[in-house]
Amino acid sequence: MNIEIRTDKNIKNSERLINYVREELLEKFHRYGEKITHFSVHLSDENAAKGGDDDLRCMIEARPAGLKPVAVSYKAANVDAAIHGALDRLKRSLEHLFDKLDHPRDHKGLEIIED
Repeated sequence: MNIEIRTDKNIKNSERLINYVREELLEKFHRYGEKITHFSVHLSDENAAKGGDDDLRCMIEARPAGLKPVAVSYKAANVDAAIHGALDRLKRSLEHLFDKLDHPRDHKGLEIIED
């Protein structure tokens, strides 16, 4: 599983931040280890030095093997909240995707009653 982490010029990228994001991704998505080939994380500060409510954004793109990428984003007041908000959204999106693949709608069991 490849993990790529980027920040814009307004967020200081550090080894600590990279390790933190990597650990959170691996913890949340360890059960999908074989199903996901790549994660791309981008952290940005949309208002830069101006500040403001919910101006920090975390966008995460996951690439499930053989499927289209799944991308989510989340805005929050601090980097930690933005990361966790995006992780939660991504987890729900991937669970929904894999559940649909594992349990496609089966109409064979339905019985049509005609009057």
